[in-house]
Amino acid sequence: MDIALNASPDQALAPALRFITCGSVDDGKSTLIGRLLLDSQSVLQDQLAHVTHQATGEVDAAALARLTDGLQAERAQGITIDVAWRYFSSTRRKFIIGDAPGHEQYTRNMVTAASQADCAVVLVDATKLPWASTADVPAQLLPQTRRHTLLTQLLRVPHCVFAINKLDAVADPALAFVRISEALQSFTQAAGIQPAAILPLSALKGWNVVDAHPGWCNYQGPTLLDILEQLPVATAPQQSFALPVQWVESSAGSAQTDHGRRTLWGRVSSGSVQAGDTVQVFPGGQQAVVAQVLDHARRPATASVQRSVGLVLDRELDITRGDWIVAATNDLPAQRQCSATLTWLDNEALVPGRQYWALHGHRWVKARVRRVEHQLDIHTLEQGPADQLGANAIGQVELEFQAPLPLQPYAHNRQLGALILVDTATHATAAAAMVR
Repeated sequence: MDIALNASPDQALAPALRFITCGSVDDGKSTLIGRLLLDSQSVLQDQLAHVTHQATGEVDAAALARLTDGLQAERAQGITIDVAWRYFSSTRRKFIIGDAPGHEQYTRNMVTAASQADCAVVLVDATKLPWASTADVPAQLLPQTRRHTLLTQLLRVPHCVFAINKLDAVADPALAFVRISEALQSFTQAAGIQPAAILPLSALKGWNVVDAHPGWCNYQGPTLLDILEQLPVATAPQQSFALPVQWVESSAGSAQTDHGRRTLWGRVSSGSVQAGDTVQVFPGGQQAVVAQVLDHARRPATASVQRSVGLVLDRELDITRGDWIVAATNDLPAQRQCSATLTWLDNEALVPGRQYWALHGHRWVKARVRRVEHQLDIHTLEQGPADQLGANAIGQVELEFQAPLPLQPYAHNRQLGALILVDTATHATAAAAMVR
């Protein structure tokens, strides 16, 4: 399969790309990131000595994975448990990489990483699939490969790249690449997903990761790094200002900084605000004028999306952690009920009617699932009736809240449309919910 990407004239100015690696367990995700770091010369000399054999100079797969697996338990078990974030840069752009775990038990960590990503690189292990069975039946993808891909779609990750790994370890890599590519295309077409690319690679040997391996698997397209360098970073649509209050700071004040008033700290979820703008508080509804916008060093700043700032208002209002400060023109609906797509992450099944804590921004409210509307079958992609949701299931539910929340559809605003459900007894993260 040949894949052509159009080069951008502004590649040198390309914004940083935040991407994650995901897929089933032992598909080579940590090894791939280690190879990216190694071949892009982003590994320190003391780290380099630990990934190459002194006698042969060859790279060890387990050693490559250890470049990202930082927890002692990860090194002991040879698996990824938590999300490991790494930073590196090429000559064309900067990258922030999240190595997400493949085990079903740690799907919640993958969801956390995907919610912040611009791209998902889904690895597929060619050695695990029955690609040589029959010519007229596509190879069957692993359940966790399908689940992770569907989660990236639900979480609105803009780009999805499929990397078919370990083709160097199969008898007929060219045929395996074709058959597995057909299975991926069949699955993504049925799911309504448009892959940015499908490419063959060997994370262990470095083929088509940073350096091209021309003609291998009859593939003449770009390397994984080439693809990542040229993917556009989606810009957020124009939205009105919204900021969840994380910390209310009392201060003696000075005329140069906070005018003797409290400073309201948080990270801007959408839009922007500047001194002189009129804002209102949710849920109170009181209005005030922004007297000053401060950065982390208490210097005058501009408040734009995804930037952490402090706001000083022209008058004191009853504002606490968990409240929202929004533009006065932002008519956010106060909702006590909503329909949401829910990924169940707890080992104990979801039972309608049970009470949970819901976290929206920094606000905690009691919530319960009124009913399960349907469950998604990750194998057939059909929606079927369900009375409950088991671990790692995906379904649509009706939620009811004890107090009103300023909700928007997740497709429109990833912050105002996202919720987390927490078990009231165990305090375990039970579900991630996306408002429909």
